[in-house]
Amino acid sequence: MVGLFWITPDAVYVGSPPDAIGGCVRLGADGLEAFDPDGGSRMWTWEALRSAVVQDVPVEGSAGRAPKFLVSIVSAAVGAFHGEGPPAMRLRLETEYGTEEVTVHSAAAGGYGADEATLSQDLLARFVAGTADPRTVEEWGREHGLENTPKPRVRENLLRTWVQA
Repeated sequence: MVGLFWITPDAVYVGSPPDAIGGCVRLGADGLEAFDPDGGSRMWTWEALRSAVVQDVPVEGSAGRAPKFLVSIVSAAVGAFHGEGPPAMRLRLETEYGTEEVTVHSAAAGGYGADEATLSQDLLARFVAGTADPRTVEEWGREHGLENTPKPRVRENLLRTWVQA
């Protein structure tokens, strides 16, 4: 996981990878593809998009590591008890035909770092503008996608590099 992206050797997702029922949003060189749990999919090319913004991003609080860990455990336990999954976020897509929203799920149990969330949004905007290439992130995934999630500073530096590429 780097920012709002789940990166594997095979794919880059906004939010979490496919859930148990198949829902996800995959990024590619050509655009975004949303997979519906009912088996359908929708595709938007980068050229067809005017903007892509992830809304309702859970951001880490200013609490220290131990309190955040406890909050994550309690949240997970409460969610499991109530049959809830990870927090839902909305991917808001602006096209020439109007606005569309797709649900994506958070991959960060305790929320995302504020800088990572901002840099991720910047990177999505650059993909839409055509000033950044999603293949850069895909390539990183092919080389590092099976490794553990990088430390926060490394994730931020990766995002900064991708935003500036």
